[in-house]
Amino acid sequence: MARSLWYYQTRRDDSEVIDKLQQLSEKYSRKGIDTYFKLIRREGIHWGRNRVLRVYRLMKLSFRRKGKKRIPARIKVPLTPMEGLNTGWSMDFMSDALVNARRIRILNIIDEYSREALAVHADYSIPSSSVINQMRILEEQRGLPSRIRVDNGPEFTSFEFTEWCRSKNIEITFIQPGRPIQNAYIERFNKTYRGDILDAYLFENLEQVRILTDEWMLSYNNEIPHGSLNDLTPSEYAKAVNSGKPATHKTPSGFTTINSHSNNSKKSKLVLS
Repeated sequence: MARSLWYYQTRRDDSEVIDKLQQLSEKYSRKGIDTYFKLIRREGIHWGRNRVLRVYRLMKLSFRRKGKKRIPARIKVPLTPMEGLNTGWSMDFMSDALVNARRIRILNIIDEYSREALAVHADYSIPSSSVINQMRILEEQRGLPSRIRVDNGPEFTSFEFTEWCRSKNIEITFIQPGRPIQNAYIERFNKTYRGDILDAYLFENLEQVRILTDEWMLSYNNEIPHGSLNDLTPSEYAKAVNSGKPATHKTPSGFTTINSHSNNSKKSKLVLS
């Protein structure tokens, strides 16, 4: 090999081509080299196609990833108390695992005014159709609210769910992404349920989760006093409101985040027999 070839360094300057392809790839992320080259020529730039193709491949633009779907901008809505029973619900998902490592999901629905646990539905998979089914069951039992507060999960943003809510004249209030404190009522409920059930037991199958959850819901709604309800249980508070007796919420000065990791030693989980 000739010494001149060994020490040869190219004098090509492709910085302009790189900048132009970078601009086009950001603006037209789903297009390819043919469209980019045509756009470059339409701007009156006479680069050769082989040159543009070479830089295109060096930049690895032919291996573009599928763009992530974006959600619309959400408006921050104050977490104000509801005006009465069944006017506003909160919904959220939780997840856990059985002893065989199979994942399960739990759909929680509560009444923001009375803090009643309306539904705690556990299953291996809960698509939007299952969410609608739970809403239909509650519709037969107590009617539907005028508004629900949810996060931006695919089950809540799906066309099927949003259209069903629209047909029922239910307003969907989406919280801002990454701001679970804007749905603080259900987040506080999730913490209680996780501490009492999910973190307390090891489950071998889904039926065990459902049985223990149903028992816990009865206790939560009818036996445990709630600090925000003047130490009434959610059921007692709802009955007091329906009977016309004075039953007012304790008005908190503000909301604080909940630290789910206690400094105390963790309690051992109980194994269901």
